[in-house]
Amino acid sequence: MLSNLNLAKSDTFFWDEKRGVIRTRKGGWIPGEAVYCHGFDMMENLVGQASYFQVLVLNATGRLPERRLADWLEAYFVCNSYPDARIWCNQVGSLFGTMRATPVSAISAGILASDSKMYGPGTIKAGVKFFVDAVAKKRGGISVEEIVLSCQRGPRAKPVILGYARPVANGDERIEAMERVTKKLGFEHGEHLSLAFDIEKIMLEKTKEQMNALAYVLPFLCDQGFSVQEIYCLLAALVYAGVIACYAEAADQPPESFFPLHCEDIDYQGKPPRPVPA
Repeated sequence: MLSNLNLAKSDTFFWDEKRGVIRTRKGGWIPGEAVYCHGFDMMENLVGQASYFQVLVLNATGRLPERRLADWLEAYFVCNSYPDARIWCNQVGSLFGTMRATPVSAISAGILASDSKMYGPGTIKAGVKFFVDAVAKKRGGISVEEIVLSCQRGPRAKPVILGYARPVANGDERIEAMERVTKKLGFEHGEHLSLAFDIEKIMLEKTKEQMNALAYVLPFLCDQGFSVQEIYCLLAALVYAGVIACYAEAADQPPESFFPLHCEDIDYQGKPPRPVPA
């Protein structure tokens, strides 16, 4: 009986050790003293001295980046701030605005709607894995063309690579804009980003598809030394400004006036009407 009690105690040791106390390496608020953030006194060392995006990177990674890297990240957020209600996550913001929900609920739902494995932050893990693996393959002597061909889903199928296609349009206006920022801030193309452009050349030959912003930003951030989880944290709220723009516009209009539909506007392709059993 005693051995069973000891076993039960050891089984809960992990939680018992943490019971009633929060241990953190990030920092915290000590009332009457200071707010600490990774060893910085936030009010003395960061407020008015570091940019918001520097603090964002610091909170996500524990490292305070140089200002130009934070400015690059901010520029990429601006690149994704389209005030267009046709975009999936922005449409959520518009719907919340027209229903008179709160801005916080609209933003939260819009960001969540962007977290998809088809687009937005939800593609980050798979995208980073591809570029990290591709660099390792190239270092191992595999050609760029072989890397591309390994992404075929069949012998005669076109290669399919996350970051090298885009709904509606081919190409991405954000890449040209970010290239200007990259050069202005003095960044060089690193190993991952250079390979991304080499892959684009092969993809253009074989599929006519150009890279989209995902295939630009992920290799760039890999070249800056960020891990996949850090990149996911940094880009989690990427669509915030676009969502709030669409929410604010819809909230300024009469309630329920955003994109109303008649029943006949819906292309229903399910079963035809049928009687309800008695």
